[in-house]
Amino acid sequence: MKSHFDLIVIGGGSGGLAAAQRAAEYGASAVVIESGPLGGTCVNVGCVPKKVMWNAAALAHAFGQAPAYGFAVQQGGSHDWAGLKARRDAYVGRLNDIYRNNLERKAVALVRGKGRFAGPGRVEVGGDTLEAKHVIVATGGYPTIPDVPGAGFGITSDGFFELEERPQRVLVAGSGYIATELSGMFQALGSEVTIITRKDGILRNFDPMLREVLMDEMREQGIGIETHAVPVEVSKRADGLCLGTEDRRTFDGFDALLWAVGRDPATGGLELGNAGLETDAYGHIPTDTYQNTGVDGIYAVGDVTGREALTPVAIAAGRRLSDRLFGGMTDRHLSYQTIPTVIFSHPPIGTVGLSEVEAHARFGDTVRVYTSRFTPMVDAISEHKSQAAMKLVTVGDEERIVGCHVIGPGADEMMQGFAVAVRMGATKSDFDETVAIHPTSAEEFVTMR
Repeated sequence: MKSHFDLIVIGGGSGGLAAAQRAAEYGASAVVIESGPLGGTCVNVGCVPKKVMWNAAALAHAFGQAPAYGFAVQQGGSHDWAGLKARRDAYVGRLNDIYRNNLERKAVALVRGKGRFAGPGRVEVGGDTLEAKHVIVATGGYPTIPDVPGAGFGITSDGFFELEERPQRVLVAGSGYIATELSGMFQALGSEVTIITRKDGILRNFDPMLREVLMDEMREQGIGIETHAVPVEVSKRADGLCLGTEDRRTFDGFDALLWAVGRDPATGGLELGNAGLETDAYGHIPTDTYQNTGVDGIYAVGDVTGREALTPVAIAAGRRLSDRLFGGMTDRHLSYQTIPTVIFSHPPIGTVGLSEVEAHARFGDTVRVYTSRFTPMVDAISEHKSQAAMKLVTVGDEERIVGCHVIGPGADEMMQGFAVAVRMGATKSDFDETVAIHPTSAEEFVTMR
């Protein structure tokens, strides 16, 4: 195998693969260094298998609505967790093969092993030294395990996807995306779930309307939410796992404890100092607008940078970087503003732009907010009336929309189109002038008064 390339990518996750393949499309010679399954967190222990589990949970919720629509279906029937895991794992395996075939088809070299810097533009892997004018670090991150006695009795999101059977009683520690999503999946598929949060609830960085409605829905579904619970120790007893908190509460009798308290950047072992690179206090590699690090010819994309930790962000940043380096697009870069995202909770959340709180902090009294709360039509004839809620946050006399938020059935699918409108600078008048699609939940966005 040759040792000189135009581009070395350390990390075969979403961002790294996207950058390497885009570079190859421009005729650059590229190599990807990866020791684990191709696709990184998203494909193997993140978005892809998570969405499979969310689909299963959504079906479980649908069974609860089925009698109202005339079907003799009972919610809470037996569920083959192991069978679902086997089919899910097989699907992920097929995706790994597709990623490998894509690299071969585009003549991107793949080196198996852990890369480490031997100097600027020089990376050692498996006893060999590779050299390139350009090096991208795209090593991603891994789940955080808190530094408390007994923490090892718990599992992380990685461990969630390794479970061969569903635990009956689950304690989830965390308040963000992962805690919220996995709690909902466990509950829908038959587990008794309690979430503990360090502060006053879940999703504290999102618009208050979203988190309030979701917390109400989760409690209605039977999920316990305990706030201001800071873990200090975990023990294993005859009746299961027990977690103690700073305020001397105990949560015991659990079959599984899932830590969902954040993610750390995977920068250990890279020997960054050999290339003159430094990390911030959290271990992230700082980058500028163009994904440049503090060393010429070395770049970073994705979760390792500490910016928006979303797969499409890593992909977009990686592709734009290769457009700039090898495609002649000298000003090509990713704007980290107005990035849409979805939380696959039950019901799901879609959001783009500023929360109401953020907008007031930035624009003051020029902010005007429109909201709508209603029972989605799918529940109109059901016994359980779930909530849907929407909010538009506008700024200035022209009422430019700077925030668009929704929770309810279909939120995950409807947000993509509205994100395009918000990014283009749409105003409330633009929404008002758009003819509604009836009957849908999405029409509420264009009919708010």
